[in-house]
Amino acid sequence: MSISDKRIYLASRSPRRRELLNQIGIGHEMLLLRESASRGADVDETPYDYEASRDYALRVAIDKARAGLFAMSRRAGVYKPVLAADTTVALGNRIYGKPRNVANAEEILLELCGRKHTVITAVAVGLGERIETRVSVSAVHMMKQTPEAIRRYIQSGEPMDKAGAYAVQGRAAAFIARIDGSYSGIMGLPLAETAELLAMFGIEI
Repeated sequence: MSISDKRIYLASRSPRRRELLNQIGIGHEMLLLRESASRGADVDETPYDYEASRDYALRVAIDKARAGLFAMSRRAGVYKPVLAADTTVALGNRIYGKPRNVANAEEILLELCGRKHTVITAVAVGLGERIETRVSVSAVHMMKQTPEAIRRYIQSGEPMDKAGAYAVQGRAAAFIARIDGSYSGIMGLPLAETAELLAMFGIEI
């Protein structure tokens, strides 16, 4: 296979990550990993007992990168770096993934609103046997909301595929009083760390 130094594979279905890569001019092609447990998910995203949120996000990002590298190895054609990421929301020792349903989304938001929580996004870039990683940790201060306001937000449909049941770049911006850290990291791909990783593989922004 020939090696391309201008484009990457993205081991993610996230439209936010695609938008962010486009924002910094990184050409990419999606590698679709299996996410359905019934079909045998490529990556097990179940947190281990007592696993710290940072360790969890980093483990999942690395596993996604490895799964992406395996998927790339089965393709004919260009050999390119694989980028994967995982975004995790945590309040204390509790890890919040994507809500299972509307009731779970409401439960999550009732717990997060009025408190400061942490958003961790781990990024892994791999090529061949090499995988490099970075972790972005941000604090989000959410204003307290009434149950009615939370239900109206959930009715928009926005929270259902987001870790922590909200999108910082969407309607939930009205809930957020302050951010300490990386806005793009909270969206799902910290661009400073991502640019640093890509440069390690010869891809300059």
